Parts: sequence; structure tokens; C-alpha cells
Amino acid sequence: MLTILFDGIAYGMLLFVLASGLAVTLGLMNFVNLAHGAFAMAGGYVTVVLMQRPGLPFLATLPCAFLAAAIAGAVLERLLYRHLYGRSHLDQVLFSIGLVFMASAATDYLMGSEQRIISLPTYLQGRVDVLGVAVGKYRSFIIVLCGLLTIALQLVLSRTRFGSRLRAAVDDPRVASGLGIDVNTIFAVTFAMGSGLAGLGGALGAEILGLDPNFPLKFMIYFLIVVTVGGTSSITGPFFASLILGVADVAGKYYLPAFGAFVIDSVMILVLILRPQGLFARPR
Repeated sequence: MLTILFDGIAYGMLLFVLASGLAVTLGLMNFVNLAHGAFAMAGGYVTVVLMQRPGLPFLATLPCAFLAAAIAGAVLERLLYRHLYGRSHLDQVLFSIGLVFMASAATDYLMGSEQRIISLPTYLQGRVDVLGVAVGKYRSFIIVLCGLLTIALQLVLSRTRFGSRLRAAVDDPRVASGLGIDVNTIFAVTFAMGSGLAGLGGALGAEILGLDPNFPLKFMIYFLIVVTVGGTSSITGPFFASLILGVADVAGKYYLPAFGAFVIDSVMILVLILRPQGLFARPR
């Protein structure tokens, strides 16, 4: 049970990093970006290509995955996304879901349809025994790294000048612009950072989740569940929701394998019935 709990926490932390960009764009920028998983897929393929062709070590590919996804996010935000900030959520959903299908088709054409699995370095393989609990080395690495990223993200959004400017730009863009805040730049940087986090999550999750052109479609529902269950008013809600859903999913697949994803879907339905605004959001 402790091993399952540990693996569930690691899986939940990975889900949070993958979904944190969506939590920021949806919760803070009020933009529904269903193409978020495409940036995660891009980061995963950057890691695969850099490890297989130039032969870069795994850890060296992680910053590259973040930067590649962040640059792609910044470019697409300037060219496409910025024109839909004031549009309805339905327009945003239709636009971003179209990008998902385009990204999947392009990836299938360029990289092939087979699933890619990365080879971890030997020091991240296997398990170690800690007080009688079999602890996976790579999952321990994920917990530590994702925990540090979570703390850094929370500090940036709540304790820095950039975070306060972002909240002001979202609350009232016209007033924020009148006060000298460059709203367009704030949104572009925020969107790029969210995309970069997705790319990093995709690189970290390639070994656990697998990687193929259908990655954005397969895990889109997981990203939405994390944000829906946790609420969009803060980063703390999606973080704890990720941990709950990660443990529930791992335990459900271990104890009730015949039910598959039914456990995590049941948790989402129960939360939405009891707290439609999200588990950690205040009622409006």
C-alpha cells in the first residue's frame, strides 16, 4: 500500500506539471487551451530526438524540452492565440481542439505512429528499499523536481511583481494598460511559461506515460480533470487535486484493473456534484 501511495504521489506530481500551464491559462488568463497537451507532446519528442540522435544525456534534454515548448508557445500566442482572448469559450475550444488534431497529424507524418519510450540513465533505474518500502528512483526524482517547480511557480504568481501584474492584467486589461502595464507582453510570457512547463512534463512523462502522436488526445481529459477538480482560482487547488487523482488512479488500476479509468472519472463526477466550483475553490 505504501508503494502504491508513493507511485500515486509521483504520478500526481507529474500530472500537475503537465496540467499547471492549463491551470494558469484557464484560471488566471480565462483562456480555454485544449491544445495544451500538444506542447507536452512536443517536449517529449524533443527529449526523444536529442537522446537518440546527438546522444545527449537525459537530464540535459529537460531544459531543451522546456525551451522548445516555451518558444513554440510564445510564437503561437503572438500569431494565433492573442486574437481569441476576447472571444467566447466555445470559440477558444473549437480553435484549440483543431490545433490538437493538426499537431497529432503533423507528428504522425514527421515522427511516425509508433510509441516512443526513452531509456533512462542507470542511476534513475530500479528501486531502493526505504524502511521496507520499495521506492522507485525515477519516481523519487520526479517528486523532488516537480515539488521544487510547484514551489517556484506558487512564489512567482503570489509573491513577485510579475504575478501581481498578471492578476491585474486579467482582472481589468484596460485599467492595467492605463497604469503602464504591458498586458500583451505579460500574457505572452505567461503563455510561454505554461507551454514550457507542459513541455517539461511531457519530457518527464515519456518514460511513464509513453509517447505517440495521440498523446494530446489521450491525456486531454486528465488535464481537464485536474483543473476542474482543483478549481481555477489558484495553483494550490490543481496541485492537491493532482495528488488525489494520481493516488486514486494508481490504486484503482492496481486493486480494480477491470474498471480502468472508471475510478478517476468517478472521483471527478462526485466532486462536480458536491462542489461544482471545484474542490478547493470558493463558491461564487
